[in-house]
Amino acid sequence: MLRVKDPKVSIKFYTEVLGMDLISQHSFETFTLYFLAFDHSGGTLSATEKKNSRFNREGVLELTHIHGTESDASFAGYVSGNVEPSRGFGHIAITVPDVAVACERFERLGVAFKKRLTDGVMKTIAFILDPDGYWIEIVPTRLVLGPGDE
Repeated sequence: MLRVKDPKVSIKFYTEVLGMDLISQHSFETFTLYFLAFDHSGGTLSATEKKNSRFNREGVLELTHIHGTESDASFAGYVSGNVEPSRGFGHIAITVPDVAVACERFERLGVAFKKRLTDGVMKTIAFILDPDGYWIEIVPTRLVLGPGDE
């Protein structure tokens, strides 16, 4: 679960940039939960089938929005886990068939990078940032380790 400031911005990022589907949402008095996942059915699942399969998938991302943060000018955002004062949570990861092709697409879409393929010693992975500053590791479906990769 990731806390998000503005669900419209975050859902647009996760659906349009990463290609996930919004499979369900549940609103409560002070917060709303959004569940997203990749559709491996080739687009054959209905909205109801997606919602009903929410907990039968290999991975589901839950975004939590506390109502009001999207319009609160003094809201400073959430700690991503990779900066002080917290170093607990690190990042999420997604696999793609070709990291270089995915990074070229992210570049065209104006996505912020934390680490490009050309940065550092690990040349097989990249990190992008979501709208709230959470790190998303982009790894190849089949990872072949090279010199310096652990």
